[in-house]
Amino acid sequence: MSELNFSSPAEAGLNEARWNAACGQLKAWCEDGTLPSATLIAGQGDSVVAPVIYGTQDLAGTSPVRDDACFLVASITKPIVGSAAQILIERGQLVLSDKVVDFIPGFGRNGKNGIRIRHLLTHTSGLPDMLPTNVELREAGSPLSAFVEGTCDCELEFAPGKGSMYQSMGLAILGEIIHRVSGVPCAEFVRREIFEPLGMSDSWLGLPDSWFDDSPRQADRVAQVRIPSEQQGKAWSWNERYWLQLGAPWGGLVTTASDLARFCRMMLGRSGVDVLSPATIHAATRNQLEEMPDVPEVARRTKPWGLGWRLNWPAHSANFGDFLGPRTYGHWGATGTVLWIDPDQSAFMVLLTTCPQEPNGTWLAKISNRVATAFA
Repeated sequence: MSELNFSSPAEAGLNEARWNAACGQLKAWCEDGTLPSATLIAGQGDSVVAPVIYGTQDLAGTSPVRDDACFLVASITKPIVGSAAQILIERGQLVLSDKVVDFIPGFGRNGKNGIRIRHLLTHTSGLPDMLPTNVELREAGSPLSAFVEGTCDCELEFAPGKGSMYQSMGLAILGEIIHRVSGVPCAEFVRREIFEPLGMSDSWLGLPDSWFDDSPRQADRVAQVRIPSEQQGKAWSWNERYWLQLGAPWGGLVTTASDLARFCRMMLGRSGVDVLSPATIHAATRNQLEEMPDVPEVARRTKPWGLGWRLNWPAHSANFGDFLGPRTYGHWGATGTVLWIDPDQSAFMVLLTTCPQEPNGTWLAKISNRVATAFA
């Protein structure tokens, strides 16, 4: 199990004044209503600064955010599910060049026969981000299998490996492959193979029934997200039981900053738990598009992807900010979340908020800049 022993900012290699200023800005945004709530944690080497947490638990602002609050982190889910697939690759049950249709025979419809696992992990499959029927499926309370079937039926935006476009449905398919190869649902595989070994006891890819049915209600630990207009009043919004229990492999993870810090430390080889081998981590966090000649050169050079991980895009301030090193990798989430890992400094940051910040992640980028410049 990955233990977190909290240190002072100085012990974690952070300039204390700069770190406190970053925390102060985050606190001020929560106090003036810019963000409903937020939590921040960072670390370097073997040291981790204790998480700070600010704001309110509910959107009405009637109760302070709980010390044990959990956050819906949206697409930060993707690299964790990607890591689950890489565990199967390590075990000889998959290779990146395997065709999806070999595991899901119905997937090959409408020109998708050539899509490989590599394409799912690098956003080069040509699959859409969301299905045209996304809202209808959510309104019907559809299970994950309906999203998989809808993806099997959909048409491609471009031929596999011929372009780069962000695609959540690629992770829906990857989750189904994990299910079929491992023999257990993707959420259960992630729990057994990642969360339990790392001690991520407050992490769930789909909340269990007990969180809603027991008294006191554990589901009340999930900080409410300021939902966009198209979700308001809907039984399928980010704050409702349906979505919190769906366990979407592309965006359904509920967790805490401390649990994600455990995952980041594993990626840096600092946890003492080898969920992934160093060879796997190296492959997952280098530019996989470089070896894909049919991907446009501009995308390969300026918007690189690893295996499930977004690498640093230096010309883009969105989410990651402006000062991260060239080998930094991480991910963001539409609910207002970001994590990044800098292997050159053995450093990481996790920032979780409850305010959607698409498409620019402005507040995320500003705090990211302050934290990046606080590391010595």
